[in-house]
Amino acid sequence: MNIVLLSGGSGKRLWPLSNDIRSKQFIKIFKTEDGTYESMVQRVYRQIKGVDPDATVTIATSKTQVSSIHNQLGENVGISVEPYRRDTFPAIALATAYLVDVMKVSPEESVVVCPVDPYVNDDYFSAVKDLSKEADKGEANLVLMGIEPTYPSEKYGYIIPVSADATSKVKEFKEKPTKEVAEEYIKEGALWNGGVFAYKLKYVLSKAHELIDFDDYYDLFSKYETLNKISFDYAVVEKENNIKVMRFNGEWKDLGTWNTLTEAMEENVIGKGVMNETCSDVHILNEMDVPILAMGLHDVVISASPDGILVSDKEQSSYIKPFVDKFDEHIMFAEKSWGSYKVMDVENESMTIKVTLNPGHKMNYHSHKNRNEVWVVLSGCGSTIVDGYTQNIKAGDVITMNAGCRHTVIAESELKLVEVQLGKEITADDKEKFDIEY
Repeated sequence: MNIVLLSGGSGKRLWPLSNDIRSKQFIKIFKTEDGTYESMVQRVYRQIKGVDPDATVTIATSKTQVSSIHNQLGENVGISVEPYRRDTFPAIALATAYLVDVMKVSPEESVVVCPVDPYVNDDYFSAVKDLSKEADKGEANLVLMGIEPTYPSEKYGYIIPVSADATSKVKEFKEKPTKEVAEEYIKEGALWNGGVFAYKLKYVLSKAHELIDFDDYYDLFSKYETLNKISFDYAVVEKENNIKVMRFNGEWKDLGTWNTLTEAMEENVIGKGVMNETCSDVHILNEMDVPILAMGLHDVVISASPDGILVSDKEQSSYIKPFVDKFDEHIMFAEKSWGSYKVMDVENESMTIKVTLNPGHKMNYHSHKNRNEVWVVLSGCGSTIVDGYTQNIKAGDVITMNAGCRHTVIAESELKLVEVQLGKEITADDKEKFDIEY
C-alpha cells in the first residue's frame, strides 16, 4: 500500500503549542502504553505500519517541517518537500511524481492521499487499505472515503452518493453548509468529505501534465515557485465524472482546534498542572517548568509554552487565530534536524537559549557576522570544532566564540547546553555555513 500524508502548514489555532515552524501534528499529547507521549504524526504513522508493515509512506510537507518529521519518525520515511506553498493540487502532483520518478513506484499502482492529523483508530487504516484495493480495480478514476456523519456539521463539505451501498458512485458534492442545510443533506444519505481519496498514479500524473508543463519530478520541483495556487478538489475532483465513494462509519475526529483536541486527550493534565475538585471539563497542557494551578473553572483549556499562555473557554478557543496573527514575537521553540531549542530570555543585545542535541547529531559548521556566542554544557558529552580545532566537552565546560568564528558542536550522548548570544544585531539570517575543515 502506498500512502501520501498531507502535512499542512502552521497550526495557529493550537497556539501557543503551535507556531509558524511547529505545526499541530508534531505536538506530543497522546499517551502511549509505555507512559510516554506521541504526536499526531507519530500516532498515524504507527497505526499505518500496524495495519500494513510494508506500506510505503510519503509525507508531503513544507521544508520547514522536514527536521521535525525526521526527529519524530526517523530517516527512512519518504518526504516530498514543497519548496513553496502552492495548495493541495501542486503538492499532490509533486508527491505523485516523487513516487514514480524518485521512489520508482509503477504508475499502474494506486496511492491513498489523506491528512496527517485525524484522530482515528486502526479500523480507519484498514478502510484506507480497502480504498487502495478499490482503486486498484480501475473501475473509477478516483475513490473517496466518505465519513458517516455523527451530527450536522458546518465545518465539512458533503458527498452525496447515488446509493446507500458500501461503495457507490458519487452523485454530487456540496460545500460547507449551514446546520439546517446539513441536516437535509444527511437525510439524503450524505457523507462528510474527510479529504481521503485513492487513485492510480498514472491518473494524477496525466492530470498534472494537462495543467502544468513539466518533464518529470525534478523539472516540476524546479518550477514549483511558478505554479498557480489551486486545490485538488477544484483542479481535479469537481471536474471528474468517474468517481466512487466508500463509506466509513468508525471514529474520525478532526483535531484542528483546542476544543476538539481536548476531546481526544486521555488525561486532563499534561505537564506541571493541578486543579481542585471544583473544576470540571478543564484541560491543562503545560510545556513550561513552572506549575499551573486551576480552581473553580469549567469548560476551560489552559496551555502554556515558551511562545505564550492561553486561558480560554473551550468553545471560544476555536476563534483564536485572528488574535494570534497579530502577535509579532520570536519563535521560542523549534525542532531542528539535530535536536531542538527553547528560547529562555530575550534582551536588547542578548538572547539565551537552551539547546538539546540528539545522540550522534551535530549542528552545521557555521559562523555569525554580528554576534558572539557562549556555550555552557549542562549535561551529556560530545565535542566542539572551533575554527578547525576539535575539543571534547562535558558538563560544566564553557566554550566561547567571537563573531566570524566558525564552529559546531557534535553530540556523543544526548547533549544539553545553554547558548548565550551577544550582539546588537541578533537575527536568524546572521549565519553562514561551511564544510567542516578536517
